[in-house]
Amino acid sequence: MNPTRPIGATGLQCHLLGFGCYRIMNGDPGHEAALRACLAKGGNLIDTSANYGDGSSEELVGKVLQGIPRERVIVVTKGGYIQGQNMALAQQRDFPEVVEYGPGISHCIHPEFLETQIERSCRRMQRDYIDVYLLHNPEYFLEDVSHRGNLTAAGHDEFYRRIREAFRFLEAKVAAGVIGWYGISSNNFGQPAFDSPQTDTAATCTTMTSVSRCLAEAEAVSPSHHFRVVQLPLNLYEPGGAVEPNNAGKTVLQFCQENGIGVLANRPLNAFHGNRMIRLADWAKPGARLPGPEDFIEMLRPVRQQEAWFEQIFEEPVRLASGETISEMLLRVVPGLRSLSTWEQAAGHHVIEPIQAWIVQARENLQNKPEWDTWLKDFVGSINSVLAGLRRYLGTKQQSQSDGVRAKLCAAGYPDSEESLSRLALNVLASLDGLSCALVGMRQPSYVDDAFGITEMEQVDGAAILRAFN
Repeated sequence: MNPTRPIGATGLQCHLLGFGCYRIMNGDPGHEAALRACLAKGGNLIDTSANYGDGSSEELVGKVLQGIPRERVIVVTKGGYIQGQNMALAQQRDFPEVVEYGPGISHCIHPEFLETQIERSCRRMQRDYIDVYLLHNPEYFLEDVSHRGNLTAAGHDEFYRRIREAFRFLEAKVAAGVIGWYGISSNNFGQPAFDSPQTDTAATCTTMTSVSRCLAEAEAVSPSHHFRVVQLPLNLYEPGGAVEPNNAGKTVLQFCQENGIGVLANRPLNAFHGNRMIRLADWAKPGARLPGPEDFIEMLRPVRQQEAWFEQIFEEPVRLASGETISEMLLRVVPGLRSLSTWEQAAGHHVIEPIQAWIVQARENLQNKPEWDTWLKDFVGSINSVLAGLRRYLGTKQQSQSDGVRAKLCAAGYPDSEESLSRLALNVLASLDGLSCALVGMRQPSYVDDAFGITEMEQVDGAAILRAFN
């Protein structure tokens, strides 16, 4: 298949696979290697955001792009979230029209806030120009009003008024040469349509974000507007953007294709369905032996070796606040986890934080000893490798789920294939008319290799498969 796609009427041409930077962090060698591998394979679109890693994701993008001609890469970033550094900024600045959504998280698309976000994003990425700038999930406003039980047509009118004023500001940034194009990233583009805009009753209102109405607001700002990109979740279990006729009887993909708007799909391999996340990937090759408890114990060997070396060098054992060694803590925590998703929930508090706290204390006691820096460097490499192995180990517990997805995909009309499940899922999206780019979270070079394999695959009837699958 042709791996190059137009991004609407922007004149930009992108690879059908983009590098999604959610959970990508500066300082992680694997993340940096993956981004460089993506670019080396011909990838040319990077999607990040001011709130990914509290700015760390943008910093890695800036680091990797040093020395690469600007026209070689399309950089997409986003603004709207008030978290972390932005929360401290908001407490100092008192921005207008802030949506206070929950503890530690607010949202704002007012021009005064967006001004700070564009400036900070440019600084972190070491660039004076952003190819595409997106309002990041502005539907927080609709969801906040809905949660309070009084979302009506008037609430939608206020939502699109805020969109219009943000567009007016972004048009000024285009005129100033700071951004090239702009748009919206919304999780709600694929929802069923807002039933009756003329009826001022909460019962008829959904929190759907309408591409057609956003386009109307852009046209009201300027007949030569630069609203030319939208982003939304799109995967086997969340097909709304490809199958839901919610824009004057047309799907998001159909409407955008007819109106010169590029479409970027996020979460192509992480589907939210039935209040859970389904990873659309294999954890083991079909027919392969799945690892057991003895394999898990063997995975911890590098950590036990590092603990032994530590005790030999510094004449004291590794002891976490719990009194355990790191390997003992992992032996206690990991067997009780049933899946990778439970690992994601537990790892930060029960694994990462205790290890980091111990390192801080050990550094205070041992930083003057010449062996400390060498040991710590070796330990960090070992523990990162072990934790990655543990993620794969826990993932294999979900292989039966992946096998079920594959069977359902074949029943929906996908031809029999020995390709990985992730490639099959990506190929369905890559076969959709109107899709510019699928943003894949390729956090390891091996993920890059797997994803880019779809460029050699035959296209399928993506829309028909999605309808049958669901």
